[in-house]
Amino acid sequence: MHIRLLAMPLLALSLATAGLATAKAQQGPPAAGYDQDRDRGGWDAPPAEFREAQRQGFHDGVEGARKDYEQHRRSDVNRRDEFRHPRVERSLRQDYREGFRRGYDTAMSHMMNDHDRDHHDRDDHRDHDHDDHQ
Repeated sequence: MHIRLLAMPLLALSLATAGLATAKAQQGPPAAGYDQDRDRGGWDAPPAEFREAQRQGFHDGVEGARKDYEQHRRSDVNRRDEFRHPRVERSLRQDYREGFRRGYDTAMSHMMNDHDRDHHDRDDHRDHDHDDHQ
C-alpha cells in the first residue's frame, strides 16, 4: 500500500528531471570560443583603466552580443535595451554606455572571427579532388 502512494510522486519527479536534462541539451553549447578566455583576462575582460560603470557596461555588452549572435539577430548595439535604458544612476550612463558599446563590439568581432575561421578550417579539410561538381 505504501509503495503505491510513493509511485506517483516518484514518477512525476523522474519525468521532471528528464525534462530538465532535455531542455539543457537542446540549449546547445555557447558561441565558438566564448568560454575559453572567460574571466582569465582574455578577450572578454574589460580594459584595466575602465571605471566601475564602464566595467559593468562592458560585461553587459559582451552578454548582449552573445545573445544577439546566438539568436541570429543583426549586430546592432542600439537595439539592445540595456544600452538604450541602462539601469545605472543617471550620472553613470555615459560611462556605462561607453563600456557596453566596447564590450558588444569586442564580443561580436571575436565571435564573428571564430565563426569565419571555423568555416575556413572546414573548407581546408575538404578533399577538393573529389568534390561533387567535377
